[in-house]
Amino acid sequence: MVQKRKSDTESFFKGIIKSVITPPPDLTVSEWADMYRKLSSESSSEPGQWRTSRAPYQKEILDSINDYDSEKVIIMSSAQVGKSELLLNVVGYYIDFDPAPILLMQPTVDLAKSFSKERLAPMIRDSPTLRKKASDEKSRDSGNTVMQKTFPGGYIAMVGANAPSGLASRPIRILLADEVDRFPISAGTEGDPLSLAEKRTNNFQNRKKVFVSTPTNKGASRIETEFEFSTQEHWNLPCPSCGEYQPLRFPQLHFDSACMACKSCGTLHDEYEWKSSEGKWIANNPNAKNRGFHLNEMVSPWRKWQEIIDSFKEANKKGPEALKVFVNTALGETWEPKGDGIESEDLLDRRKQYDCEVPNDVLLLTAAVDVQDNRLEYEIVGWSIGKKSWGIKYGVIMGDPGQEFVWDSLDQVLFKEYSRKDGQNLKIMTTCIDSGGHHTKRVYSYCKEREYQRVWAIKGVGGSGKTFIQRPKRRDDSGVWLFTLAVDVGKDALVSRLSIQDDEVEGYCYFPIDTDKGYDAEYFKGLTAEHRVIRHKNGQPVIKWEKRRSGARNEPFDLRNYAMAAFEILNPQLEAIKERIDTGQQPKKSPRKRRRMISKGVT
Repeated sequence: MVQKRKSDTESFFKGIIKSVITPPPDLTVSEWADMYRKLSSESSSEPGQWRTSRAPYQKEILDSINDYDSEKVIIMSSAQVGKSELLLNVVGYYIDFDPAPILLMQPTVDLAKSFSKERLAPMIRDSPTLRKKASDEKSRDSGNTVMQKTFPGGYIAMVGANAPSGLASRPIRILLADEVDRFPISAGTEGDPLSLAEKRTNNFQNRKKVFVSTPTNKGASRIETEFEFSTQEHWNLPCPSCGEYQPLRFPQLHFDSACMACKSCGTLHDEYEWKSSEGKWIANNPNAKNRGFHLNEMVSPWRKWQEIIDSFKEANKKGPEALKVFVNTALGETWEPKGDGIESEDLLDRRKQYDCEVPNDVLLLTAAVDVQDNRLEYEIVGWSIGKKSWGIKYGVIMGDPGQEFVWDSLDQVLFKEYSRKDGQNLKIMTTCIDSGGHHTKRVYSYCKEREYQRVWAIKGVGGSGKTFIQRPKRRDDSGVWLFTLAVDVGKDALVSRLSIQDDEVEGYCYFPIDTDKGYDAEYFKGLTAEHRVIRHKNGQPVIKWEKRRSGARNEPFDLRNYAMAAFEILNPQLEAIKERIDTGQQPKKSPRKRRRMISKGVT
């Protein structure tokens, strides 16, 4: 009896010791996700247990994280393929299975906070194995905040690529960089943020870097450059007829039937027939050191081919700006901007006779003013449905902008009424005035006195990948509302619109041939005075706009950009304006609020 009890006790303690010292099972990232990852209702249309089989192409991407021969994994992809979920699975794997210091980078601090609150926190909350290890930021554990969460053996820090302080003095083993094409060229004055982050991994021999992004412009896309030096793998499916493996390509898609033709035998098969087969990744550059994967929406189980076709048709109707978004986000490919070859003669020949001050299609007017040392130059632009623009008047007011009469003359331009051909009068609804010259204080003073008439001071900043209009949150030190314009972004859009040949396409630009409106040969030379070039800054390719030749006059190009910015600042509902004008309705006035009377009491 004593011997039996001794045997039972030994077995009990052996079991405990074995459970403590036995290493965890050898799981890949996809296997871990299939066992432990839970999808949250806030971020998934299919909440519950993660299933890699739902999108089979994800398995190899996830398991490439476990490929110790490859230090870097590149994912150049469209939207709607689950790339954010891939990153979350990698985070969950390292928190639970292979603890390490992790850095997750987003383009900005605000996006990093949003990712933490809306994606990471729900995953930790809903996945029991993670919830035990990474407590919520609302707990008393000071190691867990919105931007950083600690767990046994490591931590994950969320940072914005625009904030250099988040990249400094932090040893990192796992680097996850999301939407790298939206990263700024420099983190403050310290250089390329991605390079700064990579240096933080140098102390770890078993480091891993994962770069993810939808691409942007050809020649200036970080993710495309990284992909070109990778294995360049594409998801291939066999033709249901001949068995030839091939990627799903949008050009092979037939719009009338929503079927894709085999590149080998030419047979058409629908989406279900193609996707019912077992696919595989095939590398174009198999000897590369780093793994690289490309995905487009055609492989996605959450995006139907007919929806992709409809999106393309809609983008094609809207013009180059919408097509760029489609190519980047639906096809996962870089956009090669068109329009660099636009010549002034092409636009000069496009002019048409207005025979009126303002054509009937124009629904509202905006204006732009450029301040030079000896003059003001201005343009008034009309806008119609589909963001089509109409040149109304280009003019010059000669005189020193330091003199009051110059600005008085500008008042006569900006605050008069302009007549449509049908007799209705339009006023300029918004004006943008460049404040970047030698008369900044005078511009501020002029705009501040007329802000109730929507006259705004603007300043331009260069660089791509930014928001065109940055609205001020408060007045600046001079007391003026100062709008910041990403001028290169605006120029990209403007040149795309100028390249449109069909006046039925949204964004088309009309110009008058009427001699009194200022749109002569010199104007069009100025409108086409700049071209897009690729320069390098901090080792990264940067698209910039530069004058074609030294000394060229480019005020018309800048002014049309500012007038376009004025339209975006106003953000009008053109359809509603058209309905009101067509029906002769007067604009609705806001009801006058009665001032609340507060009794002071009775003595």
